[in-house]
Amino acid sequence: MNDDPSLTLPDLDTTANVASRDRTIEEHDLDPVLDVPIKLTAILGRTKLPISEVLRLAEGSVLELEKAIGEPVELLVNDRLVARGEVVLVDNQLGVTLSEIA
Repeated sequence: MNDDPSLTLPDLDTTANVASRDRTIEEHDLDPVLDVPIKLTAILGRTKLPISEVLRLAEGSVLELEKAIGEPVELLVNDRLVARGEVVLVDNQLGVTLSEIA
């Protein structure tokens, strides 16, 4: 602790901002960040291969992933896990139905 009398700190009222901390996201003004780009990644599965097998990959090759059918895929935002879900087909495109928010 500093005993310097020229340094004065304001009194802290610990109850003054309780209501403001409990506000929901909808109450915050998010307009400034709504157009900020983020990287969204759906991880279907992973595998490890030796370089020799990678060099043999060709069109039509099948890679076995370490995830079984029916296991949830991971949804990452800027490389951070934010949700899990199931792969779905929507108008001939893959999508993810969220089943758990991390």
